[in-house]
Amino acid sequence: MLALADCNNFFVSCERVFQPGLEGRPVVVLSNNDGCVVARSTESKALGIKMGTPFFKVKDMVDKGALEVRSSNYTLYGDLSRRVMNILRDGVPGIQVYSIDEAFLELDGIPEKKWKPLCDSLVRRVKMWTGIPISIGIAPTKTLCKVANHFAKHYKGYHGVCIADTPEKWEKALKLTPIEDIWGIGWRMAPKLQAKGVATGWDFVLRPASWVQKQMGVQGLRTWKELQGTPCIEEEALERRKSICTSRSFADLITDKEELTLRVSDFAAICASKLRKEGSAAGEVALFMQTNRFRPDLPQYFPFAARRLEVAASSTQVIVGAALELLDTLYRSGYGYKKAGVIVDQTVAADSVQGSLFDDRAGTREKEDTVSRLMDQVNLGTGKNLLRVATQRPGHYADGIRREHCSQRYSISWKELLEVR
Repeated sequence: MLALADCNNFFVSCERVFQPGLEGRPVVVLSNNDGCVVARSTESKALGIKMGTPFFKVKDMVDKGALEVRSSNYTLYGDLSRRVMNILRDGVPGIQVYSIDEAFLELDGIPEKKWKPLCDSLVRRVKMWTGIPISIGIAPTKTLCKVANHFAKHYKGYHGVCIADTPEKWEKALKLTPIEDIWGIGWRMAPKLQAKGVATGWDFVLRPASWVQKQMGVQGLRTWKELQGTPCIEEEALERRKSICTSRSFADLITDKEELTLRVSDFAAICASKLRKEGSAAGEVALFMQTNRFRPDLPQYFPFAARRLEVAASSTQVIVGAALELLDTLYRSGYGYKKAGVIVDQTVAADSVQGSLFDDRAGTREKEDTVSRLMDQVNLGTGKNLLRVATQRPGHYADGIRREHCSQRYSISWKELLEVR
C-alpha cells in the first residue's frame, strides 16, 4: 500500500509560516522576474485568478489591497521542503520524493489498522514542526493515491487523510473526479476524451482496454490499470533525465558580452550541479539566446549551438567552459538579449562514463570532479554560489532577476532571521 503526502498550496504556505498576517487573505506567488502567477491560496482561487495569469492583470487588485503578492523565494521553499521530507522519511519504511511538495510513502509492513493513525500523526507533526499543512491519500497505486489525496485536501471531513483501499471506494471517488483531474491525463488529453463521452475518471475505467490503448497508447493503458488498483508506474528515480535545461528571462535587455558571460556561466554551473546531484554526466552542452520577440521595433536574433564533449562530464569547470565557447560563437553585438539558457544533453550514469583512448586529461578530470564535489558541499548550506568559477557572479544565483515582492530567506540566512518584537 502507498500514500501520497502533498503540501497544501506549498509556495503560499511557505510564505505564511513566517508571515501569519497572510492567513485567510488572498495570496499569489509569481514566477521569475515577477512575470505570472505560479501559486495561489484558496482565497485567491475563489477570486477567479488562474494559474499562469500575467501579473499586470492582477496588479490593480494588489494596489487596492485586495490581493497579496510575493515573488518566488525558491531558496526558502527548498529548505522547508527538505524539512518536511525529513519528517516524513522518519515516519515510514520508505519514501519516494516526487517533487518539491509531494512524496510517495511506502506503507508495506505496517498493519492496516495503523495506516490512519500513522498518517494523522504525520499531518500533525509536519504542521507543528514546520508550519506547513499537508494532506495524505492512501491507495494501492500512485494514480489512485492522487485521487485520494484530492479528497483529503478539499473535504474537511477527512481531516487531511483519505483512504481509498477498496474497489467500492475507488468507484465512489472516480465518479466525482473530472477526467481532466486524473494524473496522467490532464488538460491536453481531456478534451479528446470528453468529446467521446468520457467526463469522469469512472467513465474512463468503464471503457475497454483496447479502446483506451487505441486512444491513448501504452501510457494511457497504464493509467487505466492504475485506476483499477494495478500498480504500473515504476519509481521515478529509475528513469534518468536525458537532458537538463537552466534558462532565465532577464529583467532588462542585455547587450554587453561580459554580462552575458556571467549569466551563462551561472546557468551552466547550475546544470552541472544538477547532474552531480542525479549521479549523471552529460555528453553534450548546448546554448541558446533570444532577443525580445515582443519588441518588433528591435533587431531579432535567436541563435542556438551545441558542442559534443570528448568525455561525458559533470564538473562545473568543463560544463561552464563548453558553454562559454558556444557563447563566443553565437554572440553578436548590436542585439539586446532578453533570455538565455544552457542545456546539458545525452546524459549517462556518472559511474559508467566511457573514457577516450587518447584522453590526456584523465588526471585533470579527476581533480575537477573533486573540486566540483567540494563546491557542492559548501554551496549547499549557504544558498549562494560561495565557491564558484571566476566567470560566475558572486552572490545568489537569482541576483539580477526582478523580485520586487520577495520575502526574506528566514530559515536560511542569519542576516534574514525573523524579527520578533
